[in-house]
Amino acid sequence: MAMASANSIISISSASLLNRTHQPKTTTLISLLKHNKKEHEQHSTSPSSFTVKALKISTSTTRRRRLSCSASASASSTLPSALLFDCDGVLVDTEKDGHRISFNDTFQEKELGVTWDVELYGELLKIGGGKERMTAYFNKTGWPANAPTGEQERKDFIASLHKRKTELFMELVEKKLLPLRPGVAKLVDQALTQGVNVAVCSTSNEKAAIYILAASTLGVEPSRCVVVEDSAIGLAAAKAAGMKCIVTKSGYTADEDFLNADAVFDFIGDPPEERFDLAFCGSLLEKQYVS
Repeated sequence: MAMASANSIISISSASLLNRTHQPKTTTLISLLKHNKKEHEQHSTSPSSFTVKALKISTSTTRRRRLSCSASASASSTLPSALLFDCDGVLVDTEKDGHRISFNDTFQEKELGVTWDVELYGELLKIGGGKERMTAYFNKTGWPANAPTGEQERKDFIASLHKRKTELFMELVEKKLLPLRPGVAKLVDQALTQGVNVAVCSTSNEKAAIYILAASTLGVEPSRCVVVEDSAIGLAAAKAAGMKCIVTKSGYTADEDFLNADAVFDFIGDPPEERFDLAFCGSLLEKQYVS
């Protein structure tokens, strides 16, 4: 079976689990990675039944000096076979900087008199699904004056709001207005330059299965993979898949329990505020760090 080559980023999504012959759409966040580098070269190949977008990112001449608080294991010659990124919250804080903004813009367009600030949205994220989130919020605080009163009409109203929210969110993506979290482009650059495969894994459930599928698609052992996650659920999934896991906390996961993580940081970071690099990821295959 053909496998993804080095210097490539692959996207694994929920659809990959449901239908192994399905070709998953490459995540829009890979596009963000591409457009956040000044020089790139894009190729396309199809290992097995998957669509793989190859993205070669040029090495930068960025100075590699690190602060004493950073984690660098440059002396280690061990590198992971694959670096697996969770999607939302790791590459981009899509909830705070993307979906929340798009919800608020939709509410403003429809003159609903509603604004979700960062703290409130963090609480609303405990409710799964955008339509369910809006419905629960309006049921608790009261429906807008210009909202319909019938049950089915309200469902249609919520559906139309959610559709518009999604359109506005995609505009943010297409206009490259969602900033990558600090250090993401640097770490991907290091991985691709040194022949380490990179995968972006996106799913709302069965996360452990997604990571196992990514390793299988890349033709690498799970024990040779390092996952970068931002949530306790994602951490548990990475561990269930038999992989090392680094947590980079996001605004909405900072207070979660990351006791079982191999390392915990606020972010990846760019020099001079770099927290860890690819060599550190490789060192986790030999020993455990907790920060």
